[in-house]
Amino acid sequence: MTIKSKLSQLTAGALMLAASALVAPTAMAHGAAAPMHGGVVQTAADLSFELVATGEGAQIYVQDHGKDADASRFEGKLTVLNGADKSEAPLKPSGANKLEAKGVTLSKGAKAVAVLTTSSQKSITVRFTVK
Repeated sequence: MTIKSKLSQLTAGALMLAASALVAPTAMAHGAAAPMHGGVVQTAADLSFELVATGEGAQIYVQDHGKDADASRFEGKLTVLNGADKSEAPLKPSGANKLEAKGVTLSKGAKAVAVLTTSSQKSITVRFTVK
C-alpha cells in the first residue's frame, strides 16, 4: 500500500467520524409528562402519576410511557398536608388508569404523598405539590 492510499483512507475515516458526530441523535431525558387532566404530574418507578383535585377528593391517573397503565394493579393511601391540617384516604382503582381517594381536600400549596402497592407487592411513593 502506498502512502497516498493510506492517507486517503485515513482522511475518509476521519470525515465519516466527524459526520457521524454531527448527526448523532439528541438524548431525551425522562421527565414528568405534561398534565392531561389539569393536575400535577410526577414520575416514580418509571411511571407518570397525575394528581387531580375533585369535588369529592382526588384522583390519580397512571401512565406508562404515554400509555394508560392498568389501575387495578395498584392500591394504597393518599396523605395530604394543607398547612397544619392532615388528611388521609385510601386510593382505590376507579377506571382504566385512575385511582380515587375520597374525603381529602387539595388546596393550592398542599403537599400530597401517594404510597402505592402494586399487585406484585412492590411499593411506590409519589410526592406532589399542588400548584
